[in-house]
Amino acid sequence: MRGLVHHIDLTVTDKSRSRVFYGAVLGFLGYRRSADYDHGSDWDHAGEPFHSIGIIEARGDGANRTHDRYSPGLHHLAWTADSRDDVDALHDLLRSIGAEILDPPADYPRYGPTYYAVFFADPDGLKLEFVFGATGP
Repeated sequence: MRGLVHHIDLTVTDKSRSRVFYGAVLGFLGYRRSADYDHGSDWDHAGEPFHSIGIIEARGDGANRTHDRYSPGLHHLAWTADSRDDVDALHDLLRSIGAEILDPPADYPRYGPTYYAVFFADPDGLKLEFVFGATGP
């Protein structure tokens, strides 16, 4: 288990709006909302508290900005899909909740010979990805 990501906390401008978005996306991915706080929420993967994603409401001047993935910080976050159909199913869910689709499901051979992914954004513009397939040559 050494080196695995323990948890990730993402800063958001509107915790209520982001709870709805992440509740739908993370629920699809097998996470369940495990806690709500005044400042945000946590989701645990398959009931495991050490593989969690949280949202924390931004403070100060950051509360009025959208995410810029080309500034220092997180560029994007990607999850592994079980199949191409899995990628397509998340795409359908994203469309049903009005999420911003950056790039619809497609093959991306520049990332690997069987790389199939959908790219989308959270309500603050954070780039997210759901990918099936191998990377590299």
